[in-house]
Amino acid sequence: MLAALGCATAVTFIARGQGVLPVLLLGVLMASTALVGIAALRAVRPLVSPEDDRTSMIGHRTRAALEREKVLALRSIKELEFDRAMGKLSDADWQEMSGRLRARAGRLMRQLDAGMSYRQQIERDLAKRLSPGAPGSQDPAYVPSGVRRADPAGPPSLPTCAKCATANDLDARFCKACGNKL
Repeated sequence: MLAALGCATAVTFIARGQGVLPVLLLGVLMASTALVGIAALRAVRPLVSPEDDRTSMIGHRTRAALEREKVLALRSIKELEFDRAMGKLSDADWQEMSGRLRARAGRLMRQLDAGMSYRQQIERDLAKRLSPGAPGSQDPAYVPSGVRRADPAGPPSLPTCAKCATANDLDARFCKACGNKL
């Protein structure tokens, strides 16, 4: 911006008594200098300023993106440790890269914790799961699809193995004791 202001000052001194064409060309030069200055500022600013995450917690999509990025950072840390153990990475390089990745993962975890609390989400899921007739609930009236009731009025009977007479889970296809097909 300072270069653009300098060009504007130079244009006023140079263009005195000139025609329209030199003023237009110097104006274009001034605008292009301003654009180059802004591009240079955007390229240099992240290198000299501290990293600041301003990801807003708007909606489920942002949370999912942050969680995906956290998983990637943690996976990268694991791969770094493996490379160090295999001797592919020096200790100094490992400490530098690991420090950066750990800091990034920590920032992501703090961001995720600052958003919608997990407690509310867990309580909502738990209430939905414990509601009568819901899958996974302890309600005896709930029967998973594909399981036939022995008594249509009562709860489903547990499948028993014909070979060893062991009671198995409702969704079991094989006996948990002997492995015989149910």
